Amino acid sequence: MKYRVLNKNRDFTRIYSRGKSYVHPHMVLYVAKNRLGKTRIGLTATKKVGGAVQRNRARRVMRAALQEHLSQNVGGYDIILVARARTPYLKSTQVSRTFSRLLQKAGLPDKAPVPQAKKEPAKAAPDLPEKGAGK
Repeated sequence: MKYRVLNKNRDFTRIYSRGKSYVHPHMVLYVAKNRLGKTRIGLTATKKVGGAVQRNRARRVMRAALQEHLSQNVGGYDIILVARARTPYLKSTQVSRTFSRLLQKAGLPDKAPVPQAKKEPAKAAPDLPEKGAGK
């Protein structure tokens, strides 16, 4: 999905102050409505996350989750994803599930809902021969 990028400091400041935040140990999601009718995305990773390599990995994994779950026609929202210290060490599937939960909390539509675990019926024990039978 191609989306518009937030890159002005004043936009980030406005979303942090007026937007609503949804927190998870892996990342934080900030959402604010805008009047543009287009969705804009910002990805951040502070130096608390780690060095440049860890910060870039955290942003890359979050970007992959965005493309998997965020639809193009969400509406006029500004969205910021903030990486936490654990984010660069997670697998992309874990970040994807986390992002899906955060979207659900925020009430935004999810393009690819994560399937819930299916319960399999209990298997019957194999038939065993009765005692004394045989010989």
